[in-house]
Amino acid sequence: MNLDELLAVTAEHAERHDAEATFPIEALEVMRSSGLLRLVVPTEYGGAGGTIADMLDVTLQLARADMSVAMIFAMHCQQAVTLVRHASPELAASVLPELGYLASVTTERGKGGNLLVSESTVHSDGAQLKIDRDAPVVTGGPHADGYLITVLAPEASSPSQTSLVYVGRDQVDVEVLGGWQPLGMRATLSVPMRLTGQVPVEQIIGEPAGFRLIATRTFGPLAHLGWTAAWLGTATGALARVVQHIRSNRGKFNTESELLLTGLARARGRIDTVHALLRHTLSAFETADLAAAPEQLLVNTLKTVASEECFTAVNELVELVGLNNGYLTGSPLRLERALRDLRSASLNYSNQRLLLANGSLALLDQQVRLV
Repeated sequence: MNLDELLAVTAEHAERHDAEATFPIEALEVMRSSGLLRLVVPTEYGGAGGTIADMLDVTLQLARADMSVAMIFAMHCQQAVTLVRHASPELAASVLPELGYLASVTTERGKGGNLLVSESTVHSDGAQLKIDRDAPVVTGGPHADGYLITVLAPEASSPSQTSLVYVGRDQVDVEVLGGWQPLGMRATLSVPMRLTGQVPVEQIIGEPAGFRLIATRTFGPLAHLGWTAAWLGTATGALARVVQHIRSNRGKFNTESELLLTGLARARGRIDTVHALLRHTLSAFETADLAAAPEQLLVNTLKTVASEECFTAVNELVELVGLNNGYLTGSPLRLERALRDLRSASLNYSNQRLLLANGSLALLDQQVRLV
């Protein structure tokens, strides 16, 4: 797998896709042809057998060029690992060897961003599930080769009795219901969509109505790890460009200025803090019981801290280099785009929702056990 080609293609087209709010199809084609879409698929299924650490490292590098592409890749890997860990052997054997780009269909219009419940009913005759799924946000949905969708289990008596289902692109009719014109993350093409069709009940991932367990142990933690890597890579790239700019223009910058040096120190400190928290949370993900309160607290804290610190670091860099180099579009430092992209971080599964959850979890952990 040649990551250099993907990085070059991503950088070449990033500005245009941001300006036009179009999907980075060139980068996706390189991911397909290079095998990167199967990075985390085990070798027995024809994948690269990569680790979660490998996934995060690739995401970090991609985000230096384009945070949208990094998020697309990380979220695809989240879906792929979910299939690897929770799909039946039969489903895994039929899907993983030729795995294409996977999109997540977990949002619904009436529930907000609550991942663990669903309002989307399905009908089953015991052999087939009849799907009619409307979602307000599907990242890269029109270009996906398959989808992981959440639906209410048939005969469910509670919104929390949610199932996760794999749906191939050729198994459903796909309708795009609207456009995508956001402030940042413009190349993710996270449009509203409707999927209708029928799939065999064997395409339920894990147990029927068992999505909560998948979400707690795999789906949710991987989202926070992958998102954080994208945010961190964006902030790291921004700092690298600023440092190189300052060193190349010493006549314009007083490199002994206390204001400049402390500003750089704060930005670097925020980035290093997020990086340390990311690696620590990855270690917990690989070794700990993520159903326990302290581990859930850590995973949620990773997301809230990373989303705030990475945005703040880039915002401080804008202040350091000023209007022309930091705030205006077209600057080679690309801080304006990084700032717009990172503004989405606290909103992408709302920090407020996670802080409320962590408050409740903190009350359960009377001994304040640190992971």
